Parts: sequence; structure tokens; C-alpha cells
Amino acid sequence: MSEEFKIEIVNPEKSFLSKEDVTEVVVPAFEGEMGILKDHISIISFLKPGVIKVFSKSGEENYYVEDGIVEFKNNNLSVLTSSIFNIKDVDKDKINELLKQAEENSKNNEITDQNKYLIDQKIDVLKTLN
Repeated sequence: MSEEFKIEIVNPEKSFLSKEDVTEVVVPAFEGEMGILKDHISIISFLKPGVIKVFSKSGEENYYVEDGIVEFKNNNLSVLTSSIFNIKDVDKDKINELLKQAEENSKNNEITDQNKYLIDQKIDVLKTLN
């Protein structure tokens, strides 16, 4: 019996990724990192800044995501996000630029606690990618 399911990641520009041979996906949900396998219960959750890890027959792929919504239902995982990129395709300069911008945003005294939390998450993740 197959242990595979389908994933589709969509951003405003296009369908970013579509695979049908996925065996596991780890997403940075607000509740913490969430591992999803075939026949997982149906869920809907918000994403926080982090790394989506996609495991399939062809290997592991890692994507940086800043926000979004994840839904798993009937062995189909859908991720809707406004900002995503493949970690292996991005250079250090882009990561440094995003990190510098996030650190500047965190110094703003007028941001809400929730936004401060998300910016801090973004900074932590970008530092690990660097």
C-alpha cells in the first residue's frame, strides 16, 4: 500500500510546487512544527516564518516561507502563501538582506506583540539559513 500523498504550494504569482509522491511534510505552524503523513486527520492552520520540509521518493526539499495557511484533507496538502522560495536556489546576499530588514522592523516600538513575535521568528529562521 502506498504511503504517498499530494502537495500543492501556491503563491500569488503561480502554482509554486505540485507533487504527488510525497511521503512526509513538516510545516512551521503557529502551534509549532507539524509533521504530516498520509491519512493525517484533516487540519487547517496558519503558518509562521520557517522552513517547509518536503520528503518524497526523489529526496528532501526545503522551502523558506514567511506566512500562509496550510490545509490537509483527503490526503491532499495545500499551502497558500504570499512569500516562499527554495532554500537551495537563494544566495546569501538575499538572506542577509531579508535578515537586515527584519532586524530593522523589530526595532520599531509601535509594532504589536504578535508582529514582534513573527519578526523574531523570521530573524531566528534566517539566521539558521545563513
